[in-house]
Amino acid sequence: MRAVVLLSGGLDSATVLALARERQLECHALSVRYGQRHAAELAAARRVAAALGAARHEIVDVDLSRFGGSALTDPSIPVPETAAAPGTIPVTYVPARNTIMLSIALGWAEVLDAGEIHFGANAVDYSGYPDCRPEFVEAFERLAGLATKAGVEGRPVRVRAPIIGMSKAGIIRTGARLGVDYALTVSCYQADDDGRACGRCDACRIRRDGFAAAGIADPTRYR
Repeated sequence: MRAVVLLSGGLDSATVLALARERQLECHALSVRYGQRHAAELAAARRVAAALGAARHEIVDVDLSRFGGSALTDPSIPVPETAAAPGTIPVTYVPARNTIMLSIALGWAEVLDAGEIHFGANAVDYSGYPDCRPEFVEAFERLAGLATKAGVEGRPVRVRAPIIGMSKAGIIRTGARLGVDYALTVSCYQADDDGRACGRCDACRIRRDGFAAAGIADPTRYR
């Protein structure tokens, strides 16, 4: 069976691709150049797609920086280096990003006659984004069934978020078991052109703590 796998180039999406490959799915990896601060994560996505045997890897352009509204797409908004207050959504949230990316993946899945879309939403060790919750995944899957020819004909595309209930340490242990080389990945919100991490942003903190909790050496290159 074919699957479209959203691949950001980060730790989570690399693990999701490895899990899909473990199921012997024919994986078509999709990355989005959405106007993010750096292109290092897209270079990482190319490396990961090749290393984990994706059948095809596409990078699609959707420039959300034209709207701004996020520290990841608007250079005038600094990337915070302290965790957001509990119950608040941090400025690194990109409005509707997962909805947009899943919609693109859904269109490609229909063309490929792929039965599943996989993406790396996580509701445990995450930054409080509303589009990383199980309720969102379930709602988008319902939409996919209503909005597509495949769904109307009784072949709805399933939306899979296989790491949504895992801790970051659990994700890392799973990837290590599957042979994921996390040195290929980039998670930092403000990595430099060579993919070296700042070591101070929320993404770096969550990643570093995850490796420590997993008892696995952190291969991240810090500047």
